Amino acid sequence: MSIQAVVWDVDDTLFDYTTADRLGMRAHLAAEGLLDGYGTVEQAITRWREITHLQWARFAAGEATFEAQRRDRVRMFVGQELTDAEADAWFQRYVAHYEAVWALFPDVLPVLDALAASHRHAVLSNSSLHVQDRKLRVLGVHDRFETILCAAELGVSKPEAGAFHAVCEALALA
Repeated sequence: MSIQAVVWDVDDTLFDYTTADRLGMRAHLAAEGLLDGYGTVEQAITRWREITHLQWARFAAGEATFEAQRRDRVRMFVGQELTDAEADAWFQRYVAHYEAVWALFPDVLPVLDALAASHRHAVLSNSSLHVQDRKLRVLGVHDRFETILCAAELGVSKPEAGAFHAVCEALALA
């Protein structure tokens, strides 16, 4: 059986998430006046990433909603009890800095172009459709994918087999 489709991840596959997160968080921490609480910018970013991984694991395990894990990331990082609205506002200010530095990896467009005639393309992400749909549109590659599926809407995340079965079903592939 020949390969008929390529299923792509978004963050750190198509899109340079790590660099955007680092640069966006650095700008956000400076704007929020939070750098003094850490020895260096890198220590602050390392803490943000640790909290992100911890909260993401809760979401992936079904212990928290997508929104709840994001709010809890903010609360843990700033070390304060915040209302949902306050946590959401803090996160949105971070997102503005993060989005300002979004970029595809340099090889993404050439690879998508090279495979366009021979392979179907889909996205399977452990994020939410709201987040990834917007990201792919802003980055100018949304229309290159037949389907975009995300864990928040599927109720199952990678590496669970159900996530991969869902994308195969969406593409009508075995």
